Amino acid sequence: MSRRARQTVIALTAVSFLSGCATPRLHSQSELNSAGLSCGLTYGELIQDEEAKKLLILFREKPSPSERRCVYDWARRNHLKLVVIDGIQFSEGP
Repeated sequence: MSRRARQTVIALTAVSFLSGCATPRLHSQSELNSAGLSCGLTYGELIQDEEAKKLLILFREKPSPSERRCVYDWARRNHLKLVVIDGIQFSEGP
C-alpha cells in the first residue's frame, strides 16, 4: 500500500470515528422555534432540556405524520432523539 493510500485510509477512519461521537449541543429557543415553524408548528412546541441535551421534545396534541417526519428529520440532522408527547389532556378550568 502506498504512503498516500495509507494516509487516506487513516484520515477516513478518523473522520468516521469522530462523526459517530458527535455530542449534541443545546440549541437556542430561536433555533428551535425556527425549526418548529418550518415544520408547521407554533412557538414553544419544540423543547430541548438542559439536563437531557440529546432529546428533542415535540409537545403538541395529535401532530400530523408530516409534522412528525419533518421534526424527526431535523432532530436526526442535529444528532438528537425525538420524543413526541401527544397524549395531552388539558383540564377545563378549576
